[in-house]
Amino acid sequence: MGTIIRHTFLDSNGIRMHVTDAGRGYPILLCHGFPELWYSWRRQIHALAEAGFRVLCPDLRGYGGTDAPEEIESYVMRELVEDIHGLFDALGIDKAGVVGHDWGGSLAWQFALRHPERTERVASLNTPYVPPGPVAPSVMYRDAFGLTDKTFYMRYFQEPGVAERELEVDVRDTFQKIMRPAKYADSLATFMTVGDGTSLLGKIGPGETFLSKIDLDTYVRIYKRTGFRGGLNWYRAMDLSWEEDRSLPSHEIDLPALLVVADKDPVLRPQMAELSMPYVKNLRVARVADCGHWTQQEKPAEVANLLIDFFGDLRDPSME
Repeated sequence: MGTIIRHTFLDSNGIRMHVTDAGRGYPILLCHGFPELWYSWRRQIHALAEAGFRVLCPDLRGYGGTDAPEEIESYVMRELVEDIHGLFDALGIDKAGVVGHDWGGSLAWQFALRHPERTERVASLNTPYVPPGPVAPSVMYRDAFGLTDKTFYMRYFQEPGVAERELEVDVRDTFQKIMRPAKYADSLATFMTVGDGTSLLGKIGPGETFLSKIDLDTYVRIYKRTGFRGGLNWYRAMDLSWEEDRSLPSHEIDLPALLVVADKDPVLRPQMAELSMPYVKNLRVARVADCGHWTQQEKPAEVANLLIDFFGDLRDPSME
C-alpha cells in the first residue's frame, strides 16, 4: 500500500496554514523555496515516509493554501520562524528534524538558530547559513551586480507589482522557463541577472523542463489562483529581516547539520558552503552532481537517500 498524504489546516502565529502529513515515526519538516509549494517535496515525502519517518510539508506563509498577508512586514524572518514554531505546537511536536531548500533553507537555519530546543538536526539544500553582513542585502546586491535596480533579481523584486506582472502574464511559460534541468543552468542565470535589465524571462529561449505534465499543471493551477505576491514579499522583507537578525545574541549553530550543494546551481553556488563553516560547528557537506538549483525535484532519489542517511538513526527500530 502506498503512502497516504493527509492534508490539514491549522492555526499558527496568527495565520491559517496548509500542511501535508504523511507516514509515522520521528517527525521531519520539509520547507520549500521560491516559487514552489509543499508539492516540491513530493518524491521525498514518499521515500521518507516509507523509510519510517513522519513527514510534514507546509505551504509556507504567502504560498498555496496558507494565508498570504498583505503587509511586507508580515514576512520578516522572525514571523516565518514563529509560523513553524506554532505549527509544532499545534501538532504536539516537541522536536523534529528541519529541512529546507532555497528560502526554505534560510528558514531552516534560522529556526535551528532561534529554537535549538525544538530542532534535533538541520539540513539545507543549496542555501548556506550566512550571518548578517555589515550592510543591508539590497545594498549588497546593488553593489555586487551594478549600481542599478535592474541587474539582479532580488533588486528587481523589490517594487510591488513589477515582478508580479511579468511572472503572472503566462504562468505556464514562467514555470517552463524557470524550472529546468542542469544543462539549462544558463536560463536561471539569465533570470537571476534580469536578462537585458528589463525582463526576467524575455531573454530565455525554448528548453525542456524537468516537470511532468501533472507537475506543471499543479503549479500552474495553484499559482493562477494565488499569484506570486506572497513569495515575492519574502524578498521585500529581506532588509527588515537583516536588521532584526543583527540583534540576535548569537549567530552560531551548534547542532548536527547537513548542507547539500548542487554542482551546477548558478544562484547558490557550491563554493558558498565555505561561508557556513565558521558558524555551523557540526556541518556535513554533500555534493549532488549534474544538478541545478531545483535539487530535490531534479535529483529526488539522491536527495531522499542523503536525508535518510542523515536522519536515519532517529527512526524507531520497531518501524524498520
